[in-house]
Amino acid sequence: MKKNIILTILILFIINLNFAQIDRTKQPESGPDPEIKFGTPKTFKLKNGIQVLVVEDDKLPVVTYSLRIDRNPIIDGEKVGVSTLLSAMLGNGTTNIPKDEFNEEVEFLGASVSVAFSGGSANTLTKNNSRVLELWSDAIINPLLTEEEFDKEKAKLLESFKADINNIDAISSRVSSALSYGKNHPYGEFTTQQTIENVSFDDVIEYHKKYNIPNNAYIVVVGDVKAKELKAVLKEKFEPWKKGKLPVNPEPLYTDNVGLTEINFIDVPSATQSTVIFTNNTPLKQTDEDYFAALLANQVLGGGSEGYLFKNLRDDNGWTYGSYSGLGSNRYGVSRFTAEAKVRNSVTDSTVTEIVKEISRIRTENVDPQRLKDVKAAYLGNFIFSTERASTVANFALGQKLNNLPDDYYETFIENINKVTVQDLKKAANKYFKLGNTRIIVVGRGSEVIAGLEEVGFPINYFDKFANSVAKPVFNKAIPEGLTALDVVNNYVNAVGGREKLKAVTTLITNGELELPSGVPQQVKLSVKQKIPNKESIKQKVMMNGQVMMEGGQSFDGESGYIQGPQGRSDMDEKTIAKMKAVKGIFDELYYDDGQLELINISNIGGEDAYKIKVSEDSEISYKYYGVTSGYLLSVESEDENKNLNTTNYSDFRSVNGIIFPFKLEIQGQKINITEILINEEIKDSSF
Repeated sequence: MKKNIILTILILFIINLNFAQIDRTKQPESGPDPEIKFGTPKTFKLKNGIQVLVVEDDKLPVVTYSLRIDRNPIIDGEKVGVSTLLSAMLGNGTTNIPKDEFNEEVEFLGASVSVAFSGGSANTLTKNNSRVLELWSDAIINPLLTEEEFDKEKAKLLESFKADINNIDAISSRVSSALSYGKNHPYGEFTTQQTIENVSFDDVIEYHKKYNIPNNAYIVVVGDVKAKELKAVLKEKFEPWKKGKLPVNPEPLYTDNVGLTEINFIDVPSATQSTVIFTNNTPLKQTDEDYFAALLANQVLGGGSEGYLFKNLRDDNGWTYGSYSGLGSNRYGVSRFTAEAKVRNSVTDSTVTEIVKEISRIRTENVDPQRLKDVKAAYLGNFIFSTERASTVANFALGQKLNNLPDDYYETFIENINKVTVQDLKKAANKYFKLGNTRIIVVGRGSEVIAGLEEVGFPINYFDKFANSVAKPVFNKAIPEGLTALDVVNNYVNAVGGREKLKAVTTLITNGELELPSGVPQQVKLSVKQKIPNKESIKQKVMMNGQVMMEGGQSFDGESGYIQGPQGRSDMDEKTIAKMKAVKGIFDELYYDDGQLELINISNIGGEDAYKIKVSEDSEISYKYYGVTSGYLLSVESEDENKNLNTTNYSDFRSVNGIIFPFKLEIQGQKINITEILINEEIKDSSF
C-alpha cells in the first residue's frame, strides 16, 4: 500500500513538473496542416460498362465495396413509390440462394451486404473476399423478387404513409420539396396512398429490368486488395450482368425562386408544435469558385451547436432542441438552402422573426475573424476524421469522378478552406441565402399560430398536406352564445356515461401495449391501476420472447410514492406528492368548478371540431379539447417545467360497463393500444 502511495505521488510530481515547464501565457503555435492523401485510384473498365476505381490500403485486412448506378433522377408520375418498393425487396436472397440461407452465410462470414435501387455496398475481411463478392454480385444480378414479398412491402409502405399522415416532419419535408421544385419535378414529386396503390408487382419487375443495367455503373473498392488481382475476380463475378438499353432521363432543371419572400402555411389541427423551414433554390456546384466560402457560410449560420441559429433559438431563447441550416450542391446545379427549427406553437411567429434576423446578420455583418477561424478548425477536424472511414474514401473517389473535380481536389481541400476570408463568406451568404426570395414553410396548428404569423408582415399563402393551394381555413369558429366552459365539461360527463356511473367507479385498471415499428422484437406492456381518491400505480414492462427485459413506472399510496427507472428507484419529491394528494378522484371532470375553467375557442382536432378549455389547477395550466359533436375528450396539452409542450391525443372510443373510454392514445408521438379496462375490480392497497 505504501509503495503504491509513493508511486502515485511520484507520478503526480512528474506531471506537475512537466506542466510547470509550459508557459501558459502564450498560445501554442499551430502545427502544419495535415496532408490528405488517398492515393490516385487505379481504374479499369469491364466489358459490360462497369467502371472500377480501386484505392489500395493494406492497413487493415478488410475490403469495402460501393456500387453506384449512375443515372439522372427519374420522374415516376402516378407510380411514385415503385423504386422504394423495389429497394425494400432487394437484398432478400437471390434466385440461386434462399433468403434465410443467404443472410446466414453473410453473417457467418462476418460481412455486410446491401443492395438498393441506386446501388449497394459490401464489406468483408480480406480472406473472405471472393465468396462475399460472389454473394453480393448474385444479389445484384439475380435478386429474388416475389409477389409475396411485394405484397408485404407494399402493405408496410401504406401503413407507414398512413401513420405519418399528420406528422409535421413528414408533411414539411414533402411540401417544402414540392413547392420548391414543383410536383412534376424529380426532386419535387412524392408518394401518396394513391401512387403506392397504383404500383403493381409487374411494375416493380419491369422497373428493375429497365433500370438495373451496368452500362453506367461504378464500383469503388477501398482496402486490402491489389487492383491487378481484383480485376480478374470482378470480371468473373460481374460480367454476367448484361448491358441493356439506357433509358432517357433528362437532367433536372433549375426552378426559379419566388419573386418576394412569402409564408406558405399548412394547417395541421392536431399539431402540438410547428415546423418552420426557410428555403430557396441554389445553383451551387462543387466546381464553383465560391463553393468553399458557401460551405463555411452555412457552418457559421447553422452548421452545428455553435451556429447563429442554434445559439439564438436554443441557447438564448430555449424555444427548440436545435436549429440548423443546410446548403445542398450537385453536378446539375439544382439544390436548396434550408434553415429550420421545430418549436412550440406559442413562439412560431417569434421563430420566423429570429431566423430572418440571423440570415440577415450573416448577409450584412462581417463574421468575427476568430469565429471564422474556429469554424474552419472544427469543420476541418470533422473532415480529417471522416477520411479514416473507408466509406468516405469511396464516396470521395466516386464524387471526384462524377463531379469532374480536379485530381488534387481533396489534397488541396484544407488549403481551400483556410483561404476563405471574411469577405468571401459574406459574399457567398448573399449569393446563396436569398432572404428576399425565400419560402417560409410553416406546418402547425393554425388556430394557435396564424394570428401571430400575420403580424410578422410577410404575405401568407395556404396549402394542404399535399402542396395543393387552398383558401385560408376557418381556424376559430364562433362559440355558441351563452355556452360556458362548465357546460362543456358537464356535456362530457353526460356523453361518457353520466355523473352517477362515473362516481360509482372506485377502482380502474387499464392495460395496454406500446405500438412499435414492424420488425421490432420487443413488446412494451403498460398497466395503470387507480383507486379512489388518489392512489395510483403505473407499471411498464419491456418484454422479449415472453421474458421481462426491463421494468419501470411509478406508484403513489395516498401519502408517499416512488419512481422506478433504469437508474433505480427514487422517492417522489414534495412537489409531486402535493400534486398527487390534490387528486380528488378517477375522473377529473367530476370535480372541476367554474373558477378553474375558461372556454377559449373552437379548434379542430384530427378533423373534428372541439371546444378548447383552459384548466387552472393551482399554478399549473393545461388545455383540454372536447368534441363539439361527440362531447368526448379528444386531446390534452400541458407544459412541463422546461416549457416543453406535452400532448396526449385520444381516439377509438368504446363502452365498458356503460362508460365510454378511449382505446387508442398517442403521447408525444408514441401510440398506445388499450387491450383491457376493468372497472371496480378489487385492488389491494399493497399494489401501491
